[in-house]
Amino acid sequence: MKTDAQLQKDVMEELKWEPCITASEIGVSAANGVVTLNGTVPTYAEKLAAERAAQRVQGVKGIAEEITIKLSGLHTRTDAEIAEAAVSSLKSHVWVPTDIQATVTHGWVTLKGHVSWEFQRVAAKDAVRFMPGVKGVSNDITLKPTAQPFAVKDAIKKALVRNAEIDAGKVNVAADGGAVTLSGSVRSWDERAEAGTAAWNAPGVNTVQNDIAVVCV
Repeated sequence: MKTDAQLQKDVMEELKWEPCITASEIGVSAANGVVTLNGTVPTYAEKLAAERAAQRVQGVKGIAEEITIKLSGLHTRTDAEIAEAAVSSLKSHVWVPTDIQATVTHGWVTLKGHVSWEFQRVAAKDAVRFMPGVKGVSNDITLKPTAQPFAVKDAIKKALVRNAEIDAGKVNVAADGGAVTLSGSVRSWDERAEAGTAAWNAPGVNTVQNDIAVVCV
């Protein structure tokens, strides 16, 4: 079990190791396995990269992300410019339906519309979150599956067993129609996310509550 001091040191080294993180003003503190990130970065993409880097470090049980975005130079865009770019990016993505709308307020992008699958919601967010000037994204796209949920729990459990990246024996699945709840424990944040993706891929699923804990061994 790592001490808080060792965990803090490991996260700081991982942030330095990540080449897409250019900011030197990211502070790190750790308490009981929970890491807090603070400071400023020039883009939303870099903020996401810092969070992702912290998740990779063994021993991190949770992350409190308090990083702020300070736009400057080439990263600065007006709301109108961001909105225009967002419309173009959404239109260009093959997985995003044509009726998704984007509104921008002070650099914050809000997405609205309806899709049939979770991967389409994720694709829409991915299409806009790395654009210059973006400070954050609210994904308010509604999921309305066209398929009816059938044997959802069994289908998800089989998918977990097939996945080489998941220890399926430690993940519990509960389903009520299209509402799925995952619980249990995994070894990493990647494994937790992979289990969530597997659940979303079941036909008819409209919500996934991922309560899987990341346990440090």
